[in-house]
Amino acid sequence: MPMAGSAFRNLQNAPHWQESLEPSTPWSCLAESTGVHVPGTVPCNPYEPLQQHLAFAGSTGMTVSWSTHAQLDTPQVWYGESPIALTNVATGNSTTYPTSRVYDNHVKLTGLKPNTKYWYRTSYQNCAGCAYRPTDTFTTAREAGDEAAFTVAVVIDLGLMGADGLSTKVGPYGGAANPLGPNDLNTIQSLIENKDTYEFIAHFGDIAYADYFIKESWEGYFGNNSLIPNMTSVIDGYNVMLEQYYDQMTPLTSAKPYMVAPGNHDANCDNGGTTDTVNNITYTTSICVPGQLNFTGYINHFRMPSDEAGGLGNFWYSFDYGLAHFIMLDSETDLPTGLQSPDEAGGPGAGANNGPFGYPNQQYEWFENDLASIDREQTPWVIVGLHRPWYVAAKNTSSNVCLACQQAFEPLMIKYGVDLYMQGHIHAYERNAPIANYSLDPNGLNNPSAPWNILNGAAGHYDGLDTLKAPPYWSVQAWDDTYGWSRLIFHNRTHLTHEFVASANGSVMDSATLYKAHDFSSGNGTGNSQ
Repeated sequence: MPMAGSAFRNLQNAPHWQESLEPSTPWSCLAESTGVHVPGTVPCNPYEPLQQHLAFAGSTGMTVSWSTHAQLDTPQVWYGESPIALTNVATGNSTTYPTSRVYDNHVKLTGLKPNTKYWYRTSYQNCAGCAYRPTDTFTTAREAGDEAAFTVAVVIDLGLMGADGLSTKVGPYGGAANPLGPNDLNTIQSLIENKDTYEFIAHFGDIAYADYFIKESWEGYFGNNSLIPNMTSVIDGYNVMLEQYYDQMTPLTSAKPYMVAPGNHDANCDNGGTTDTVNNITYTTSICVPGQLNFTGYINHFRMPSDEAGGLGNFWYSFDYGLAHFIMLDSETDLPTGLQSPDEAGGPGAGANNGPFGYPNQQYEWFENDLASIDREQTPWVIVGLHRPWYVAAKNTSSNVCLACQQAFEPLMIKYGVDLYMQGHIHAYERNAPIANYSLDPNGLNNPSAPWNILNGAAGHYDGLDTLKAPPYWSVQAWDDTYGWSRLIFHNRTHLTHEFVASANGSVMDSATLYKAHDFSSGNGTGNSQ
């Protein structure tokens, strides 16, 4: 016992990130023995399933993913329509990448019934020394054309919460802003409180903000012993912060499909380049090891339904859910030939040299083919998610406003009658009027021809919120002082409501309903009867 107590005291005095690095520390094992896993720590049993998350694989499939600290020969999932009859089993694969502390396990379940609740367990669930877990559940997607109302939660720019991320304090030497109030819920807590009010979560880029380890270090957030990070501390700190976030999200993502798109903070370990203004040190991707470059963690951790949609990995894909067709795009790389992709070589990020991941024009061609192939009688609503915006009340710089993205994607959205597209990147909330090529639709939300655009990058991470400029003519409502997430309510074929939910207390800060006639009988591609 004296040894355990001594280790506990040493960990208490260590920086938060270092505290999490101690493999199988007495404190970690003590927590595990009581059935609790401490987010970001190495478990006593390296086969313990952690960071569990789901993704749709069509209306009759579901991909179950989780991480372990040891490789599994054959990852398995047992499942069934009753918690006492998990009579089906599926197998998958276990992979890792250089400098990762974990193996990512992915198992795709197929031949399921649409809109059906299943119970499931993964390999080593409730193993010796592991945290106690109930049998998990998920519900498969509704078939295309299912007329029932449904709700989706949307987050963008959501990072780690707590002592190593967004909390009630900031580092003493830096410029982080907007810490949480002492009684505020954070966005992950708010999503958990509202877990039974939506069917799945869509996250359009910037996941975890593990790349903020460098900035949080030099700002003194981890204490004075870790002010100047080096490559070794970045390897460890990045891994710990990433794992903490996925652990924090597990109560949600083990039960609700977590559908993601890439953002700039998912690319590399260096936060797009950051300068320590105290010691006058500039950090670039040169401090990142190969396993923390080029979207490596993002590529390995998730398995989105690109096979089902003819897309590419976790970068661009689509899926149907009831009356809606959802499309995820990559605003960071793989823009059409002649346009500068923000995170490819020559982009605005320091040392940006990511991708491309497809052949020239592949994403653009896929996007148009996907839009052209939608059966609008089955799925009248078309929703697009991508990370970077172009209509936003922010300083007009290449790192804030993605005009190349606009050139790549907006004409196709207009041509094929996309109803709503959502973006983030700027850490604020802005609901815009339906707009096409800078022209406001005179119908407003009453059966517009132009797409509706909403920016909500206010989910929250260590660096806080961004200050918006005076609202431009397209902006209807905006907040730059409130953390929150979006709730999309698909009422029927013609009415869709968007709500901006304040994470702190669950209040609805903004609500608007879009009416679209969706009359495609005349062959009008936009479905607008004028």
